[in-house]
Amino acid sequence: MKNVSLAIAAALIAFLIYFFAFHQTPTPTAAPQDTTPSQTETTAAPSNLITPAAPGADVFIISPGDGAVVSSPVKVEFGITNMTVAKAGDNIEFSGHHHLLINLEELPPMDAPLPATEQIIHFGGGQTETTLELEPGEYTLQLLLGNYLHIPHAEPVLSKKITITVE
Repeated sequence: MKNVSLAIAAALIAFLIYFFAFHQTPTPTAAPQDTTPSQTETTAAPSNLITPAAPGADVFIISPGDGAVVSSPVKVEFGITNMTVAKAGDNIEFSGHHHLLINLEELPPMDAPLPATEQIIHFGGGQTETTLELEPGEYTLQLLLGNYLHIPHAEPVLSKKITITVE
């Protein structure tokens, strides 16, 4: 429950940051436009908000291992090299925070803030592990690092996708 509350709080903070960073009052000669993205739609971020990743940056799932058979709840530990884990909103060079992709068949746009969904879980508090309550079945897990605004880096820092089976 704590992780869900943190994820909701992180999503709200990300939305507020996104809203104030990308929305401007139209000039008197411009027609007003609704530029608020829907939950399933994302808008490309201005290029100055897409930050570089450090050379050799990598994220990976420490545990469980690929092919593991586990029982719920499942503890997932995140690993990172050549980058620093920072909270969402903290604009620190060569840093970011984890997003866990669960059973995601197609990657989200890499030039926009990552949406918060049941399949894209945000760890904007700088967390490096989580515990998931999963029904029995097969799951894929993958990490994607987002910058201070939940936007993947210019060179996305994406882990290998692993498969686990929950009994």
